[in-house]
Amino acid sequence: MGEIMENTAISIIVIFCYLVVTGFLAHKGWKETKNKEDYMLAGRKVHPYIIAISYGATFISTSAIVGFGGSASMFGMGLLWLTFMNIFVGIFLAFVVWGNRARHVGQNLGALTFPEIVGKRFNCKFLQGSFGLLITIFMPLYTSVVIIGAARMIESTFNLNFNLALIIMTGIVAGYVLFGGLLAVLYTDALQGTIMAIGMILLLIGTYAAFGGITEAHQSLESFQLTDSYSMLTNKGAPLSIFGHQGFTSFPTMSLGNTPADATGLNDTQGIFWSVLMGLIFGVGIGVLAQPQLAVRCMTAKSKRDLTKAVGIGGVFILLMTGVAFTVGSLTNAYFEKEGVEVIKAEYKPGLSNQQIRDLYFKYDESGKLVGRPSEYVYWTDSAIPEYVNYRFPSWFVILFMLTLISAAMSTISGQFHAMGTSFGHDFYHVWLKNASEKINAVTITKIGIGATVLISLALGYILPPAVIARGTTIFFGMCSAVFLPAYTGALFWRKATRIGAIASMTGGFLSWIIWTLFFKVSESEPLRICQWIFGKPTLLNAKASLTQLDPFFIAIPISVALMIIISLLTKPPEKKLIDKAFKGL
Repeated sequence: MGEIMENTAISIIVIFCYLVVTGFLAHKGWKETKNKEDYMLAGRKVHPYIIAISYGATFISTSAIVGFGGSASMFGMGLLWLTFMNIFVGIFLAFVVWGNRARHVGQNLGALTFPEIVGKRFNCKFLQGSFGLLITIFMPLYTSVVIIGAARMIESTFNLNFNLALIIMTGIVAGYVLFGGLLAVLYTDALQGTIMAIGMILLLIGTYAAFGGITEAHQSLESFQLTDSYSMLTNKGAPLSIFGHQGFTSFPTMSLGNTPADATGLNDTQGIFWSVLMGLIFGVGIGVLAQPQLAVRCMTAKSKRDLTKAVGIGGVFILLMTGVAFTVGSLTNAYFEKEGVEVIKAEYKPGLSNQQIRDLYFKYDESGKLVGRPSEYVYWTDSAIPEYVNYRFPSWFVILFMLTLISAAMSTISGQFHAMGTSFGHDFYHVWLKNASEKINAVTITKIGIGATVLISLALGYILPPAVIARGTTIFFGMCSAVFLPAYTGALFWRKATRIGAIASMTGGFLSWIIWTLFFKVSESEPLRICQWIFGKPTLLNAKASLTQLDPFFIAIPISVALMIIISLLTKPPEKKLIDKAFKGL
């Protein structure tokens, strides 16, 4: 009991010191914010290191470390392909290709936000306002799952009430974003990203040391099989092997149709191949290019040279974050088996609180040590990494890792709050409600937007179901890809792209994405229950079971791109004066 109280006291002191330094950096950003451009874009003169670390820390949140790390404990090291996508697409292409264009075109047109680049390039307030509105509506889902990830670690470390942890995390971040703007976000991101890098390096070293080395660790995982003693049941009671799982060092079996019925009598089951490849790897890997809170980081650079310098730093940072999370997430299975932690089975019951679910799926002895872990993966993956860290590592590292996750969450949440606020205030309110906006300046209404979206995100954190972190991230990234990416790419690269083409692309992409999400992809349509309510079944697809796992991204992107190209070629080209201004110097 005395040791627990001592650890708690140390944790409180460490967090207090961390918050003091964070507060100092936020105050520095507030003092240096003199005008609207400083609040929105940090004056367009940010150092390459801060750009890279802020971008990476905003990109990689608790959804990557806890949510996707937990998914790796389920799917295995096949998720490392997402690390490759994150580095190649999310860093190299995002900085050198899309990022430099966004910086240049945005500066030529005087655009301060992601939606404003598109709106000014096409001379269309409807596009700017629509982008701003969609970000305001859908980004709170992504924000809430990031908050959930950090709250899970605080809950696991301090045995603190989950709901209280949500409120604390949200309130602290909202405070410095509201007052300090993007400069405060960037300065605090630099601190938080550095802490994240240190924490993940030590996590990897400690994990390999537990196995006696790198080779021994991977051999242990390769020999670990989905046996009867650890069947990893789905929420429908079927072992993962039935769905194509081949072990934690192999990619799932490709499935092009119905999976044969298993001994339990299940049929028409969906293989996990499509969920891993299309939903997690491609859906998230491509969606990063159209993330509003990330695109704005590239717009803060002073020159193309500064963006190029940031590529190497950002690439190493992403490798440390996702590469370590996916590797450690997979290895937790072999480690728990090596340590003899019992596998338990418990029946999930709807309506349980987050704390009740944790108590149901993890068993502890009288001293509080973990002695049992769950086999029903669907309801515990979000807790896999936190519980592993608490079991494997000494208390000082548990505190450091908690600080790592808090840093990851705060850096991402701050970027999301800022993006949602500017999207609502600068892009939606000031563009669509011009008369009302004359009474309130852009920064004030942006702060109001931040406050409103903070409350929405917090509310979602209370009501979203368990194991939602990776899924919520995938949904938002997919929406950005389908709805924003073609029009955004056309605005930056194609001189013949027209306003009507961009509107058609955005509209067609959104409709196809939302229809497939609500009525065809079973992992989303089933819990949302809209398809069940209208048609009496969880999905409209019956014949090809694998199609029910096809991510909406793969349906919506071709439609959105085709509409962008075809409608642009059939409509009047944009004014030469506007095009010359947008692409001047390119």
